Amino acid sequence: MRRAAVPLGVLAGVVAAFAYVGTVDPNTPGHYPVCPLLRYSGIYCPGCGGLRSAHAFAHGDLGAALGLNALAVAGYVLFAVVWTVWLSRTLRGRAFTIRLHPAYWWAIGAVVLFFGVARNLPFGSALAP
Repeated sequence: MRRAAVPLGVLAGVVAAFAYVGTVDPNTPGHYPVCPLLRYSGIYCPGCGGLRSAHAFAHGDLGAALGLNALAVAGYVLFAVVWTVWLSRTLRGRAFTIRLHPAYWWAIGAVVLFFGVARNLPFGSALAP
């Protein structure tokens, strides 16, 4: 169990964050800061709706979570997969590293950029929170 201390500590932090967001409703004004990009320009950033998405996800409402920020939900799923692989490799005594070719990082950036732009255009209004 000593090997699993770091992955389990990370999981504890993530669970604590989701528990907090699940308890303190981001739909109620005054609990969390407003997105500065949305406040000053009226443009949704790729993260807009992320807290409300996490709140819905913590309450088991996957449909609402996807509707508020589908990219965040994809991130939750990706985190779960990577964390599971990390824990599995750690328990077997193997090193865990994430080595992505720069092209993958560029692709991730392109997806985030496309998501951020598309949710502000009429054809992507379904992606807006």
